Amino acid sequence: MSETLARWNLLPADEAAEEILDCCGSTVWARELVGRRPLENESSLVAASDEIWNHSKPQHWVEAFSKHPRVGERRAPQTASVQSEKWSAEEQQNVAGCGDEIQSALAEANREYERRFGRVFIVCATGKSAFEMLDILRRRLRNDDATELREAAEEQRKITNIRLKKWLSR
Repeated sequence: MSETLARWNLLPADEAAEEILDCCGSTVWARELVGRRPLENESSLVAASDEIWNHSKPQHWVEAFSKHPRVGERRAPQTASVQSEKWSAEEQQNVAGCGDEIQSALAEANREYERRFGRVFIVCATGKSAFEMLDILRRRLRNDDATELREAAEEQRKITNIRLKKWLSR
């Protein structure tokens, strides 16, 4: 068991929920994950996280989405923690060096997405270029609301798993 997980298993529930919240952004997800303690290892942590996430209500998904910056933006929303903002910047590092044309296209597509769906666009940006994310965003704009919500939730699940692994290795 990692030192981080061993320490987290012993924290008071409120402190443990606050700490793990950086990985996802849904307060219900964090509280339910805390309720599954003790968790023995990375595999059990990720499995519990996935199970909780996949049975979460849409409003809990949207809460987690709201903690992310728009794809192509460097600043996270004020509701995001410092750690979450740092991870978002790392995840979107491939966008930082793209040209003005792509930045502008991402900004316009983000605005269109938010007008259409009423929430921020979520994609697991790790390892993706700005061009790839723009293509994904444009494709997903063609989804109906229910399909898009499910796809966004799956992207958030992937992001959460990556962040849980980063959190364990601190």
